[in-house]
Amino acid sequence: MRASKLFKLARSNLVRELGALAVSSGGVALGIGCLVFFLALGAGLQGVVNEVFPVSTREVEVVVPSMAIGNLLGEARLDDAVVARLRKVPGVAAAYPKMSLRIPAVTRYNGLFFGREIHMGLEVVGVGLMPELVGEDARLPFQDRGDGAPIPIVVSRRLLEIYNKVFAPQRGLPRLTDSMLIGFQFPIELGRSYIAGKTMPNAQEAALQLVGFSDRATLAGASMPLTAVMRINRRYGADADNYSSVLLRAQNADQVPEVAASVRRMGLEIDDSERNRALQIGAAVELVTLALGILAGLITGLAAVNTMQAFYASVRERTREIGVLRAVGATRGDVAGVVLAEAAVTGLAGGVVGVLLARLAAALLDRVASNGLPDFPFKPSTFFRFQGWHVALGILVALAAALIGAFFPARAAARLDPAKALTES
Repeated sequence: MRASKLFKLARSNLVRELGALAVSSGGVALGIGCLVFFLALGAGLQGVVNEVFPVSTREVEVVVPSMAIGNLLGEARLDDAVVARLRKVPGVAAAYPKMSLRIPAVTRYNGLFFGREIHMGLEVVGVGLMPELVGEDARLPFQDRGDGAPIPIVVSRRLLEIYNKVFAPQRGLPRLTDSMLIGFQFPIELGRSYIAGKTMPNAQEAALQLVGFSDRATLAGASMPLTAVMRINRRYGADADNYSSVLLRAQNADQVPEVAASVRRMGLEIDDSERNRALQIGAAVELVTLALGILAGLITGLAAVNTMQAFYASVRERTREIGVLRAVGATRGDVAGVVLAEAAVTGLAGGVVGVLLARLAAALLDRVASNGLPDFPFKPSTFFRFQGWHVALGILVALAAALIGAFFPARAAARLDPAKALTES
């Protein structure tokens, strides 16, 4: 039997059995909708995690072991000689030393702040970064200009998000954008601490100038040019020769384990606390997505069983019709092909409807979240990230579920004896 005739026969059967097959297609649609919905939700949440905890797969942070015997004796250090050795480690593409500001510092701001009068004092935590590490995140020059000139700083984008979503609303302050703050200056007093309640003899007033926002900046403070931090530490007699940490960038991600092993053989440690935190949260998201995906798979499996029952019933009702088809020359393959073609259309319809249901449910949930949830830090505009393979997988699973469900009924229909089928009432 030609394919065109098979298609016409399958189409007429679908119209006749529309009610029963719609139930089967609806079950498939429900399972596929849940599957695509949960996959998109997992991808969206994973994107939020990556935004909040940006982690490079090529980079590791080298620190001095806090409990090492050499460190207790003053032997373990991160000076220029050690950094030079780290740069020669096989697989290392670049090394970026960092240094903490090792003296107390405070900032006091009294006056108008973007239209609002504020009076505020804060302890300043400073970390020195190399300009090459900050790169194009600095919109103005990120270079130390010496005594008397404003000290350029970059701050974390996460810090701006926390200010806008938590700090500003609670205090009636204006929300700010990065472009509004570029070039903004505020005073700093080096050598003074509010917490310790003391001021160093040679305390000095200076100014900080915000030149950019960067994920490289420390979250709990301001990041300054490395040479500026070294200059200030040296001026106040603090350690200006040993770095707080060194960021190593491997040539590729596969070499990171070898680089980490070489670092440990040098008596140093890898600070992977933030990486582990991001990986743990990401793993939790993946685990929940997997569990929900399994649930969606079970729903789709039940839909396949329902499809099988529907097609068994259809084959029983069409026994005489199948006998007529065999009598006029249709082969077993033709009969099975008609049943499987009906199943394929049922599955495809269920897959398409399921994908549409997933998109609709996601849009509704995003709308509820946007209107009903408070504006918390890092709140995404959407909790979902639909990808092309989600849609393709959903439709393929729907098609497979329908064909698997109809396989045994199709085989039963193909094995019917024509003579016996024609005599059945």
